[in-house]
Amino acid sequence: MLVILGYVVVLGSVFGGFALDGGHLAALWQPVELLMIGGAAAGAFLVGNDGKAIRATLKSLPTLLQGSKYSKALYMELLALLFDILTKVRKEGLMSIEADIEETDKSTIFTKYPLVLADHHAVEFICDYLRLMVSGNMDAFQIENLMDNEIDTHHAEGHTPVHVIAKLGDGMPAFGIVAAVMGVVHTMNSVGIPPAELGKLIAAALVGTFLGILLAYGFVGPLSSLLEHKLHESSKIFQTIKVTLLASLNGYAPALAVEFGRKVLFSTERPTFSELEEYIKEAKSK
Repeated sequence: MLVILGYVVVLGSVFGGFALDGGHLAALWQPVELLMIGGAAAGAFLVGNDGKAIRATLKSLPTLLQGSKYSKALYMELLALLFDILTKVRKEGLMSIEADIEETDKSTIFTKYPLVLADHHAVEFICDYLRLMVSGNMDAFQIENLMDNEIDTHHAEGHTPVHVIAKLGDGMPAFGIVAAVMGVVHTMNSVGIPPAELGKLIAAALVGTFLGILLAYGFVGPLSSLLEHKLHESSKIFQTIKVTLLASLNGYAPALAVEFGRKVLFSTERPTFSELEEYIKEAKSK
């Protein structure tokens, strides 16, 4: 929603200001210029990326219109879930959670927290490292190293659409210049026409540069920044799980282990100690 609102503000400011200054909006309507700029950008997008990068970029575009799912409510559920699992491990041993991590949709622990269960990447991350803990063949240092490598891989994959869209935005002004040069060529080839007609051709050529810069900095470029913000948010949930499980592996009680996880959250989603404690108590009573 904010993306659409931002685009409305950009268009309103630029074209509204132009109109208020006495400009004729019809002069800016140059579909051929848009065709040249958009077509060249699309072609460069196909040439500069492999199939995997193209699919990842196209898949990421719909998420730009969606709000963040990484809310305070999700992290409250996540920390309460980890608390329940670690408490069960402490009381009944690691083998007691084997059924829970193998069939999460039937687990009495996981099904209490639907927001977490809906995030299959987070659930998979939790279950994979709980299985390693159950195996008992790896120490905390080895598991931490493996977690870091997995988070780095997730971040590298998520950064592909960011890089692709940023490069596309960087190229838009140049494609605008290409369209403008083509317009100038057409104008120079028409020097014998009346001055009024010649002025229209010059204006159309200049619109190409204008559109390239506007599309780059008003439309395409901001999308890469938004994707980067979303990538950082999506990585935070794995970091929370990581520090909580590692704290447990290092011998901390469940209440302290989830406190480790709470501390790494962004301040906008981080519950207070009292809020989390109250939430866990309520979840226990259900």
